[in-house]
Amino acid sequence: MAEGTVQVIVVAVIAAGLIFALSNGLHDASSVVATFIACGAASPGAAVLLASCFGLAGAVFGGSLVANTISSIIDLPASAPLLYVLLAAIVGATLWNAVTWGFGLPSSSTHALIGGIVGAVIVSSGPSHVLWGVRELAVAGHQFVGIVKIVVSLGLSPLLGFVLAFAAEKAAMLLLRNAKAAANKWLKRLQWVVTAGLSFSHGANDTQKILGLIILALAAGGGASASTVPIWARLGSGAFLFLGTLLCGWRIMKTVGRGIYELKPVHSLSAQLSSAMSLLFANATGAPVSTTHVVVGTVMGVGAADNYRMVNWKVVKDIIVSWVITIPAAGAAAAVVYLVLGVLFRAITR
Repeated sequence: MAEGTVQVIVVAVIAAGLIFALSNGLHDASSVVATFIACGAASPGAAVLLASCFGLAGAVFGGSLVANTISSIIDLPASAPLLYVLLAAIVGATLWNAVTWGFGLPSSSTHALIGGIVGAVIVSSGPSHVLWGVRELAVAGHQFVGIVKIVVSLGLSPLLGFVLAFAAEKAAMLLLRNAKAAANKWLKRLQWVVTAGLSFSHGANDTQKILGLIILALAAGGGASASTVPIWARLGSGAFLFLGTLLCGWRIMKTVGRGIYELKPVHSLSAQLSSAMSLLFANATGAPVSTTHVVVGTVMGVGAADNYRMVNWKVVKDIIVSWVITIPAAGAAAAVVYLVLGVLFRAITR
């Protein structure tokens, strides 16, 4: 492949990555502030501005453990078209994000990206070139790596959020059983601090997923080490992530903030505190989790603790269905995109 062509594709991968970050903002970043807004603790504009600032800080200062986890699941031979695989994976994930956003379903951008990577790798080189992590778990020191680590993280994170939020809400109900209505003022103020921490953790976790693919693209193009994340990539990914919230994140906010349970300030505080704790743990272990999954899990947890009969379980069921089908759907989309790119490449190089 000519050097000029390589550089064009690297730029295309980076551009697609930034667009994916924007679509991620439509999903996960909007979930960060959904309960904050729904309970009346902040106006939409103020909540988004807070999340944008601290989320960008998380993208810049949040480390690289999650990025390393994402980049390690691709194990292609030297002859494989890595740049086309990366481009197809990102475009496929973005297409699925657009579909679920259109229906207002808070699906997982992480699921979509993982599905896109797996689909593109399989159609290009076969399933043996995905680091599944099964052998490493069973034989090589019982290590959690690759797809196994990601699937376990994605499965356990909303469950952890649910349990933490359930416990936090029960504790709050006990501590505030004799509190007067004026206590809501302080609960709302405290949420500003908790939301800032949650936004930082979200920015650190979610931007790293796309950064993992961007550094692979830069390394393939000869422009950077595969272990180095340039500061411009962090700033760009963080900016586009929260640009999505500023533009069109309100559909998902409505579903998470009002569609599952009628949230009061104490519910929102319990949910956000539990979400922040879950994401901090994920960042420390390099686990790529879905902020949307975690937040939805915590909203379900506070609702179940307060009055489980009032939880809109039908909406919860629709959300779970979208979670289940996201990986195969995004994988199929990425596979189609890869095949189309192959046809276009052959047509251009004739």
